[in-house]
Amino acid sequence: MLVRVPSILNGEQLTECRRHLSAGPWIDGAISAGALASQAKKNHEINQRDPLAQRLGEIVVNAMMATPLFQAAALPVRISPPSFSRYADGESYGFHNDAAILEFNVSGSRLLVRTDLAATLFLTPPEEYEGGELVVEDTFGVTKVKLAAGDMVLYPASSLHRVNPVTRGIRMVSFFWIQSMVRDDYHRRMLYDLDMTIQQLRSPDRDKEAALKLVNLYHNLLRLWSET
Repeated sequence: MLVRVPSILNGEQLTECRRHLSAGPWIDGAISAGALASQAKKNHEINQRDPLAQRLGEIVVNAMMATPLFQAAALPVRISPPSFSRYADGESYGFHNDAAILEFNVSGSRLLVRTDLAATLFLTPPEEYEGGELVVEDTFGVTKVKLAAGDMVLYPASSLHRVNPVTRGIRMVSFFWIQSMVRDDYHRRMLYDLDMTIQQLRSPDRDKEAALKLVNLYHNLLRLWSET
């Protein structure tokens, strides 16, 4: 399942993130990749332990957790600390897959995240750069993604994915991984579709009894499939 989540960040939050990120401190992005992925990775990132990454990451997580559509699509139980990357001057990231389990240091504690979902939050308006599309290849086919600043895309971390070369301008994004309460992508999609249908039935002129039955079904399925 690939889901676009619009307007995670508002204009003020975007301005703050971009203002701080414009000056860096940027390092070689290949440092954070595995041995195989590092050969395909040509970009720059901010060290996750840098206070700037932690401060901006807190803005991103708080905004994301306050977005109902993200909650419905991801059903999050753990979220990795957000990272920030920059692509310019032909930089790209060839096809790769994400590790199944990632380890992070959060306030001196070890955090393990099973990577059920990957997320990319776009920080640069698409008209400011050329290329830089996120390309995701999965059971739903091959999809190119280039969203408005402040919008986010969620997709299975098991997918093969790449970032096309940026041929003009600068592409800045935040990216992170989510461990979902529901491990199976097909089950998550069913729950998401069911949730969206329930929302439509909750308008005053809809059948309340039908909505109640679907809510009951949703929670019974979530009870059956969830892990916490």
